[in-house]
Amino acid sequence: MTRKEKAAAICDVFDRVYPDAECSLQFEKPYELMIAVRLSAQCTDARVNIVTKTLFQQFPTLDSFADADLSELEQAVKPCGFYRAKAKSIKEMCIILRERFGGIVPDKMDDLLSLPGIGRKTANLLLGDVYGQPAVVTDTHCIRIAGRLGLTKRHAPEHVEEDLRKVLPPERSSRFCHQIVLFGRDTCRARNPLCAGCPLAEYCVDPSFTKIPKK
Repeated sequence: MTRKEKAAAICDVFDRVYPDAECSLQFEKPYELMIAVRLSAQCTDARVNIVTKTLFQQFPTLDSFADADLSELEQAVKPCGFYRAKAKSIKEMCIILRERFGGIVPDKMDDLLSLPGIGRKTANLLLGDVYGQPAVVTDTHCIRIAGRLGLTKRHAPEHVEEDLRKVLPPERSSRFCHQIVLFGRDTCRARNPLCAGCPLAEYCVDPSFTKIPKK
């Protein structure tokens, strides 16, 4: 079985197990997802959703974020940690969105990467969830599990992204990344993975789990 064939087979399993997988961050507007992802750095999605429920009422428009008093914005995002850096980049990215992109979250990787606080992981999430483009979000779950499944032998996020883009069906790549996060949380954990009954056991190549029966 080639890596492309394996990737397609894994996608089939994920579609059966996680048919409704989607981004766990709550948002209504594209720029709200951009802000929520920035807040999620070193913070749980659950906490971010609690904070943004109030935050998006306090600052209901892109302009309100761009024109926000920085200290007020800092206090609003403080529960997410690293609040000074996050508030500063959120305000700056909203100013740039307004002045350079007409208030629209851009649909090109290079444009997204030009925004403060936006890296490839965030850019890929926005391209996939907002614009439906092929996207590979290489978070810690994705990097760990892609290696265990033999889809990559590398560990740097940009290298894992490159390897996965070569093997994943483009139209399924964005959904795959949401599915692999759920799989990493409930089954293929970093420590003490639940290998017994794992729906992907036959594809696992991690030598730590060689006792798991393969078909």
